[in-house]
Amino acid sequence: MSATIIKPNNSLVPNRIHPKVFLLWTAMGTVVMLFAGFTSAYIVRRLQGNWEEYQMPNIFWISTGVILLSSVTMYLCSRAFKQENYQRYRTFLSITLVLGLLFCSLQYIGWMQLKSIGIDLSDTTPSGAFLYVISGIHAAHVLGGILFLFIFWVRGFRKPDPFNALMQDISPDRGLGIKLLATYWHFVDILWIYLFFFFLYYH
Repeated sequence: MSATIIKPNNSLVPNRIHPKVFLLWTAMGTVVMLFAGFTSAYIVRRLQGNWEEYQMPNIFWISTGVILLSSVTMYLCSRAFKQENYQRYRTFLSITLVLGLLFCSLQYIGWMQLKSIGIDLSDTTPSGAFLYVISGIHAAHVLGGILFLFIFWVRGFRKPDPFNALMQDISPDRGLGIKLLATYWHFVDILWIYLFFFFLYYH
């Protein structure tokens, strides 16, 4: 007499979000609330007067284009990883890393241009103080993403260990890291787009 094996109905098993994915989305939600508070305070302070008008340097338009392009290369990087095209993965990962560093460099140049016209981080120019603080904290989040990009870049060019490569191939979490990195990178990109047009409208 043979035993009957009853398999669980997968349709009845709820799809659970991975703890790391949940943690990332929670962190991003916190960041959204932080910048919502900053921009709200910006508007309130602007309405109180003693607000020096300024024109956003054109360099910020260029940095915005750079970070948008980095989102495209990050998408292509993630896609190449899923397709197991590791040469393209390394190429687009490298480009994204360079674009991230270029964005931060352009932000710094923009701050220096603002300082040269008298918009600095002081109580006498609250408009400048808000811009430096808000864009500076955003740049810090971008630098955090660059740090992880560099870690993935080092791993991508490191000679793989056959055993570790096999374990990664059969791991259910394979590709989770690059997915989290791509999600975070797109998030800081979108966040800058919001901040940039916010500054353009309320400068």
